[in-house]
Amino acid sequence: MTVLDTRALNRATLARQLLLDRTGLPVLDAVAHLGGLQAQEPQEPFTGLWSRLRAFDPAALDTLLTGRHVVRTHLMRRTVHLLTAGDVLAWRSRFDTMLCRRVLGTYRRELEGVDLAELAAAGRAVLADGEPRSMGELARAVAGRWPAPGPRALGELLVAGLIPSVQLPPRGLWRTKAGVRNLPLAAWLGRDADPLDPADGAGRALVRRYLAAFGPAATADLRAWCGLTGLPPAVKALREELVVFRDERGRELLDLPGAPRPDPDTPAPVRFLPAFDNSILGYDDRSRIIDDAHRGLSVAGERVVLVDGRVSATWTLAADAVVVRPLRPLTKAEREEVTAEGSDLAAFLTDRESDRVRVEPG
Repeated sequence: MTVLDTRALNRATLARQLLLDRTGLPVLDAVAHLGGLQAQEPQEPFTGLWSRLRAFDPAALDTLLTGRHVVRTHLMRRTVHLLTAGDVLAWRSRFDTMLCRRVLGTYRRELEGVDLAELAAAGRAVLADGEPRSMGELARAVAGRWPAPGPRALGELLVAGLIPSVQLPPRGLWRTKAGVRNLPLAAWLGRDADPLDPADGAGRALVRRYLAAFGPAATADLRAWCGLTGLPPAVKALREELVVFRDERGRELLDLPGAPRPDPDTPAPVRFLPAFDNSILGYDDRSRIIDDAHRGLSVAGERVVLVDGRVSATWTLAADAVVVRPLRPLTKAEREEVTAEGSDLAAFLTDRESDRVRVEPG
């Protein structure tokens, strides 16, 4: 069985994540290919798409959000993601149990004894008037019946778990600050999510889509990306369609037969990633893209810079300048490439033709 080393896996990930070469895909197709973008920080997907698409125009994403073709919702790992409307409708029922369990795990004591069906019905009755509400407003509207849990626990259980909901624009629009206002999925998209299929066609679709955007990968990586624990039967059903590799640790890696696996010596350009980018968070074993010593950066909300395909620096935007803090010494050529890409990013983020990039000593 073919063994893929860390560098081979790195180049495969960069290619699947549209980070090896920027693509001319339309924004909607890119969001679909990536299986969504982490979006708990509303402005971060714009940087993620800028780093992946040629001539990315933020207005294109705004139009998709206001036109209801792309939505913000809780899904993978119970975090807010930017997904196509079609994917949310097809996948959401597959996530219902996981989403409820994760909220209940966080607020086990507060929510003890709450009848979930009754709470869901009460929440839907409040939202039946078609008026979007914040999580707190929805929780306070039902708190008279359930006073003990408190608004935070009630609100998260309703919006993230019990009632498939979307966060409405202007939340998530380019350079816009807006609070979270929620509506049920059906009210925003015109219909409920597809019912759970006993044959789990949604599970098989998730496996294929994950491998297209993240493979080759282990089943533990798949689980880390989506947060679901019930996918082994879907993987088993697809196994004859897949190719199998091993990594240097001996883990079995699955992949789609025709998916790109570039030569490990393929040059990798500098890329600036947003906070919580799924190219890092989409794996249980993240060693293909980030050193174990820096693994905590990916869950702490640090924006990072890929140099030769690996996390090698963090970056921030301060006073209209991109400030880069290397995690290792950079060569002169690497610093020049980081400066050039950072200058383009600064211009994108500030609308100024600017070379205001500061790369601190490594």
